[in-house]
Amino acid sequence: MSAWTVVMGTSAEAAEAFADLDSVFALEGEPIARDPLSEVIRVELGGLRYYVKRYWAAGKGLRRYLGRPRVKAEWQNLKHFERWGIPVAPLVAWGLERRAGAFSRGALITLEVPRTMDMAAIATHADPRLADRHWVEHISRQVAQATRTLHDHRFAHNDLKWRNLLVNDTGELFLIDCPSGDFWRGPFLRRRIIKDLACLDKVAKYRLSRTQRLRFYLQYQQRTRLVPGDRAFIDQVLKYFEGRE
Repeated sequence: MSAWTVVMGTSAEAAEAFADLDSVFALEGEPIARDPLSEVIRVELGGLRYYVKRYWAAGKGLRRYLGRPRVKAEWQNLKHFERWGIPVAPLVAWGLERRAGAFSRGALITLEVPRTMDMAAIATHADPRLADRHWVEHISRQVAQATRTLHDHRFAHNDLKWRNLLVNDTGELFLIDCPSGDFWRGPFLRRRIIKDLACLDKVAKYRLSRTQRLRFYLQYQQRTRLVPGDRAFIDQVLKYFEGRE
């Protein structure tokens, strides 16, 4: 059984290239990333560039057999983000194939957001924008708002790293690549929230000042000053990756 969707309004050339999973898995393009579960290539059609992510495994460990395949989680999560008002790379096509009830393969395709760079690349190349406190403040507010929106919906990204944050040349933020995000409750949600904030701080602690990092935390909490309990929570965030790096 195969289920495949192409968004209405996609150009005729792209719609033909992305017509079904056979066509998508036959595509050739610029290699972008690859891991044991999937690969990403970039293709250009009609003057537009698309990122094609192809999966040949449902996930790691038990996820190979239980729960949502990673490809399905990824496209569903992007749809959640869109519905919650969080900017993302536009979905163009998505779907998967099962054989005898078991996951066989799947893919999702997004339209490239033009003139963007991920925050990890900005940090790696010591981009001068990081020295502009007004630019940092503008991006910080967007990241804080997006992160708070996720958590207010009891959703944790689970891989909220700088490489998954795109910024364009006008300072607009976009979230990408969220196959392991999910909904949680109670102490499980709190633990995942701490992890999300710790992921963001892994690079921030080297590239931003303590004042900028504290300001981000207050923006996330939607407050102007710390309150009792904040220091203990911040300490948990700072110590989350201790012994794991």
